[in-house]
Order: sequence, then structure tokens, then C-alpha cells
Amino acid sequence: MKEFEASFSAAHEPTMEELRSVAARAMGLPVARVATVVPLKRSLDARGKEIQYRYRLMGYEVGEQGPQPRRQFVYQQVQAAEPVLVIGAGPAGLFCALKLLQQGFRPILIERGKDVHARKYDMAKLSREGLVNPDSNYCFGEGGAGTFSDGKLYTRSSKRGDIYEVLEQLVLFGADEKILLEAHPHVGSDKLSAIIENIRLCIEAHGGAYHFNRRVERLRKTDTGWVVTAACVDPLEAGGAAGTEDFEARYVVLATGHSGKEIYEFFDQQGWSLEAKGFALGVRAEHPQALINNARYHGMYRPYLPPAEYALVTQVEGRGVFSFCMCPGGLLIPSATAPGEQVLNGMSNSNRSSKWANAGIVVAVEPEDLSDYQKYGALASLRFQQDVERAMYNVTGSMRAPAQRMTDFVRRKVSVDLPKSSYHPGTSSQPLHELLPSFVADRLRKAFPEFDRKIRGYYTSEALLLAVESRTSSPVRIPRDPETLESLSCPGVYPCGEGAGYAGGIVSSALDGIRVAQSIAEAAGLLKNN
Repeated sequence: MKEFEASFSAAHEPTMEELRSVAARAMGLPVARVATVVPLKRSLDARGKEIQYRYRLMGYEVGEQGPQPRRQFVYQQVQAAEPVLVIGAGPAGLFCALKLLQQGFRPILIERGKDVHARKYDMAKLSREGLVNPDSNYCFGEGGAGTFSDGKLYTRSSKRGDIYEVLEQLVLFGADEKILLEAHPHVGSDKLSAIIENIRLCIEAHGGAYHFNRRVERLRKTDTGWVVTAACVDPLEAGGAAGTEDFEARYVVLATGHSGKEIYEFFDQQGWSLEAKGFALGVRAEHPQALINNARYHGMYRPYLPPAEYALVTQVEGRGVFSFCMCPGGLLIPSATAPGEQVLNGMSNSNRSSKWANAGIVVAVEPEDLSDYQKYGALASLRFQQDVERAMYNVTGSMRAPAQRMTDFVRRKVSVDLPKSSYHPGTSSQPLHELLPSFVADRLRKAFPEFDRKIRGYYTSEALLLAVESRTSSPVRIPRDPETLESLSCPGVYPCGEGAGYAGGIVSSALDGIRVAQSIAEAAGLLKNN
């Protein structure tokens, strides 16, 4: 058995015979002695004269034990087990619930939005009519913000946990097995909704429960645990229920996502521990995908190649300026969670077939940058974020996005006209160089020409900038004990995922949910190694 690397032309996938031949050379064996070869990981390499896939492979000699079968996930029947309240049905909440099933607890998921299919109607109204449902939109609802995104499944931090525990469960619930192989796996919005529904069906079949259209308004400590009071936000969708409903359990998981400002405000009102946190804010940059393909593949793009991606980062005046949530072959979407806000994000389907590429290009914002907002204490970054989003909305008074050609933005010129965009509500030519906070705009203006040195042609009048990209991560952190993961102010309450300030993306949020479930099991003296 030997692990090794090999490269093959991107024009076709290698056959097993080709893999065995390469393995024989790497292992110093005749081809006949190579039993099988298992691809572990592959990544696209466009640096040379020929575009290739670089593979990490494991070769097995005849007579050796072959590759281990994929792990089995044992979800217990928990109808009569101790309940755990999980607030939020995004990646952190869902994977926390799955781990709770494995540990023998009954997860009760409380989600302010609708199920994954019903929320699509509210998102359609947002895109077509500019009507924002504050409880059902691109951020709130079953699956969370990640459901209607590019579905990126990689994280830069392997220290957070076993990434394959997340990926293998996604495959179990319907994702393509290729996500286990690709260096930069993604699922796509057209596939994620079915996967999210399958997760729900599993949780319910094993005794867990979902309560949609319930927005949590307060938490109250009791002698035996916590009472969570949730308001019914849509009685018709909730089967006729109205008013508020109380849920009680010894343990509560707060997995409310990066836009759940009501939880932050409630914690602030109670005087519970909160911290202002750095985040990033800027624009979405949209290019023709053909331009990015040509630049990244050095003029060698062919239809069998995937739409090209990019990642950019630089330092400008002591702050990072970087690309965020890059969506090749993607679309721009309105991600406001309340009327009077302008927020953009990117998404793409599994085939990434749009003729546009988009990415957030954002500037790191630290609490110390916001001197005018220090009066808001732990909510300083949140209030700054809200003010920018409202200011951008007020420019057009609608979901039409303030926009400017990239070259005009750098030259401080209002664009006479704008290129076509994937953003369905439309665009309006505006001086983003004046509308964005000056410390953000000035850094962006210096970064775009520098990025052109990394991707030739990136800085171009064909590129459109749209504002504002502001939901890169939570602007608030709910501090927790580093060992038990409980809130410092509320033992038995577990801040979790992006909304608590401990993750950034689908996989890292899911991993944090798994960690929290394990911590709850350990606190209850029931931790199982599975």
C-alpha cells in the first residue's frame, strides 16, 4: 500500500488501467501486482503548457487489505430521549441535530423561516417584486443561507474537525460522490434543496422534530433548564397556530446564522456576554465568465474544463482586501432580511452554466475602525453594517443595486452606462466611490489594479461592481467557554456556527454543530465515540 501523486490531462479521466500503470511505477511493482488504485483527492493545475488534474492516489498490492468501506452513520431512535432545542436549521443546526441523534438525544429544531421548498416562493417575490419577508428569504429558512448559494464545501481550517464527517453525510443524503474527491467541492443550489429535505426526513424518522415559522424572542432560565419562547410568524404556514409557544429543555443550541440580529439584541438587553467582532464589507464584482476563463486558463480554455475560479488577497493600509464566496458561472441575488436594506450575495447551480462570474471583493473591518459606533458597545459592528445597507437601499429606494464599472470606480467617475448583469432586480448607475464608507472605498480603489497583476484583464470596464456585500460573517460574537462551548453568561446554552462568530461557511458551521452536540453529550455524561 502506498500513497503517491500523479498528473493526467484534464481532457479525460484516467482509466483504472492507466492508474494501475502509474501506481506500478510509483510502487516499484509489475502492473500485475497492483490490485487497485483509489483516488483520494484531485485538483486542477493550469500553470503549465497543458492543463492537468493532479491526483493524490492510494495503490494497493495484490494480497493487501483493500480500502476501508465508507463509515456508517448510526442514527438512533430518540422518540423517548432527552430533548435538545436547536434554534436554527442551517448547516450548524442540521449537523448538530444529526450528531445529537447519534448520541441518543432528541433534537427539536426551531426555525423562523419556512421549509426549503416553501421559502422559494418568498425568494421569488424578493427578486421579482422587491418584497422582503423578514422571516423567509435567502438567509432565513430551512438549510440557512448556504442552501441557495454556490454550495461550497471546503474550509481552510482542518483543525475544526473531521471534514469528511460532513462530506460523507452529504453524500448519504444525496450529494454527488465527487465532493469526496475534489479539492474545491461544491453542490449547487439546484441540488442542495433535495439534500436538505432528506436530512429533515431522516431526523423526523428517528424521532426528532421541526417547528418552522417560529422566531425565537426570548430565553428564560428555570430550575431544570431553559424555556425558549418563539413567536409564530406565519399562522397559515404553521398549521393555524398563532401567538407564542414555549419550548423547554436542559440544553439549547443557538445556531441562528450571521443575520439573526434579534438574538444579539436580546442578549444585549439582558446584559449577557457579547463582543463586537470584525467582519468584511465591500462589493460584488461581476465579470463575464469567458474573461475569467481566458485569464485563468491562459487562453487554453476548452468546454470540458470547469468554469474558472479565482481567489485574491492583498493588504492595503493595514487591512486585508480579498475575494469572498467566488461563484464561477453564477448569479447575483438580493439577500436583504428586512425592508429598506440592500444586500447582495452570489449563487450558482451545480453545472455553473451562467455566463457571469461573481465574487465579493471586501475589506476587513475591525471594531477599532468604527469610532463613531463605539456608543453601541458590543453591537457597534452590527449597527455600522445596518447603516451601510440602509444607505445603499436609500440611493435607489428599491432592490435595484447601486452599480458602477470597475474602472470608473477607481477613477472616481459615474458610469455613463452599465454592462448587463445577472442581478434580476436590476442595477442603477451610482457613485459607489462616494457611497461606500471612505476607508472601504479607498482600499478597494487601490486593490483592483493590483489584482490585475495577479489575473490579467481583471481590472476592466467590462467588470461591474454592485453594492453592498456585507454579510461575509457575523459582526457579533457570543463568547463561550473554550472547553464546554457554553455561553459564558448562560450555562446550558451553546452558541454555535456563523451566527455565534465561530464559523464561516457551510463546512466549518457544520463542524461546529458537531462539536457542540458532542459537548452536550459530554456534559450529560453520555458521550459516544461515533
